Amino acid sequence: MNRVTKRTWIMGLFLAVLLVGMALFLWEYVTKAGEWVTFPGSPHVYNNANIGCGTVTDRSGNLLLDITEERTYSSDETTRKSTLHWLGDRKGYISASAVSHYAGKMAGFDLVNGVYDSSGEGGEMTLTLSARVQNAALDAMDGRKGTVGVYNYKTGEILCALTTPTYDPDNVPDIASDTSGQYDGVYLNRFLQSTYVPGSIFKVVTTAAALDCVPDILDKTFTCYGAYEYGTEKVTCEKAHGTLTLKTALANSCNCAFAQIAELVGKKNMVKYVKQFGVTDSLSFDGVTTAEGNYDISNTAPVSFAWSCIGQHTDLINPARYMTFMGAIAGCGEGAEPYLVSEVRCGEEVTYEAKAKTTGRIMSQDVADQVKAYMRNNVQSVYGDWNFTGMNVCAKSGTSQLGGGQKSNAMFAGFVEDEQYPLAFIVVVENGGYGSATCVPVLSKVLAACKAVLDGE
Repeated sequence: MNRVTKRTWIMGLFLAVLLVGMALFLWEYVTKAGEWVTFPGSPHVYNNANIGCGTVTDRSGNLLLDITEERTYSSDETTRKSTLHWLGDRKGYISASAVSHYAGKMAGFDLVNGVYDSSGEGGEMTLTLSARVQNAALDAMDGRKGTVGVYNYKTGEILCALTTPTYDPDNVPDIASDTSGQYDGVYLNRFLQSTYVPGSIFKVVTTAAALDCVPDILDKTFTCYGAYEYGTEKVTCEKAHGTLTLKTALANSCNCAFAQIAELVGKKNMVKYVKQFGVTDSLSFDGVTTAEGNYDISNTAPVSFAWSCIGQHTDLINPARYMTFMGAIAGCGEGAEPYLVSEVRCGEEVTYEAKAKTTGRIMSQDVADQVKAYMRNNVQSVYGDWNFTGMNVCAKSGTSQLGGGQKSNAMFAGFVEDEQYPLAFIVVVENGGYGSATCVPVLSKVLAACKAVLDGE
């Protein structure tokens, strides 16, 4: 009898272990099967590290990529080049991370039928990008390295996110043997993965900080003699600007005035506002995460702190994140976070649909409105409204000095203050020299294309 009881207990224990194991497996299957199926090594979903099922179109329905059988790109060469860093190449040297994030949705995976819907077809992904705008940006960059980003700060839709240099995936150049430097960094998505010294576009951060924390800042004046000294060190301007207000200091991009403004704001407040505004934080959307920026003034001398408030020192910003900061200012202190994938369909079923997310409030409406007014004045009094026909553009240029004999990077960031065209933007032209002279012609072409797309032309 004891032997039978003992065997019964042993069998019961084995049965309990089996049931627990089955329960754990079912839990893992229900919660993680989609991840298993869309793991990059899956031959059912991936081909050379990039997703291999379905089609990808732009916001207007133009076919960008057909991956139902082999990898077939757009029939237009310019479109193939301008969208390469989002669609990936055939060898997997350039990954399509945002597209691959929705591999399960594209494959039509469900727990009952597995991969693909009953029709046996892959899905259709619609991007927020416009091939027309991407192509306009590529043409405007004219072979120069950099990035152009434009998004709708009310909805979050990215209309343009161009990276250059690029190449035609249907006619791949011999990159390994290139000695001209033409393809340096070609596998990098600069919009997502790069960081840049911001130069004077960072003065918008300092301006917003000063407006929020310096009493009577609107009544204060600052004098520029062409240099502002800190003992043997100094901050310099290209010319003496004379007496300036905060508004005219931003319009003239006066380094000496901003050195004085930095003293009023103080180190502690600058660190606080950089964090509050999120300008150096990474940004995540559609399964991709941008590079982090940098603002480090620990143990810095006064002159280094001044340069940090001017956008030099060790400052770094990521283009996608700084574009989002521009969108938050345009949105009166909070804006939409950007996204690239609008919708995924598999057969008749919508398996994914984007929803707008907000940055949350990063500054008061009063501060945002004042910054907007200053940036609008920049365009009216310095950059020229005639460059942006039919749009109320607010912006700040930057010429980020790199040292080592390198030509400065040209930077331009801002937004359109218009209910019909709620667009925030950033333009970076590497080694492009002066920000406004180099970037304004690029932006002019890109915004004109955006306007045409939004007008339905």
